[in-house]
Amino acid sequence: MSTTPLVEATASCCSSVVGGVLDVEEAERLARAFKALGDPTRVRLLSLIAASPEREACICDLVDPVGLSQPTVSHHMKQLVDAGLVLREQRGRWAFYRLADDALAALGGALVR
Repeated sequence: MSTTPLVEATASCCSSVVGGVLDVEEAERLARAFKALGDPTRVRLLSLIAASPEREACICDLVDPVGLSQPTVSHHMKQLVDAGLVLREQRGRWAFYRLADDALAALGGALVR
């Protein structure tokens, strides 16, 4: 499995947000990921995926728990994919999502010294 740009950037950088000055690209990547988590629906979607068997979920299983339409949930999931926080796999007509554990760990690590 390949790493996400967030993981690669955080791994290659020796500074955390509070441990030193970030370069512009790293700050932009981190801001994009934190912005994706700034929406409570997206945080809930991440938690639903984390609580699912094998830490993955079909888009069809995410719609009812958040009470939004499928296109709206797909939009939120696209934001999480673009931020590198979840990985998407197409299986027939359904999209399945799984957590990008390395990216989430890197994001958490960016906040500690």
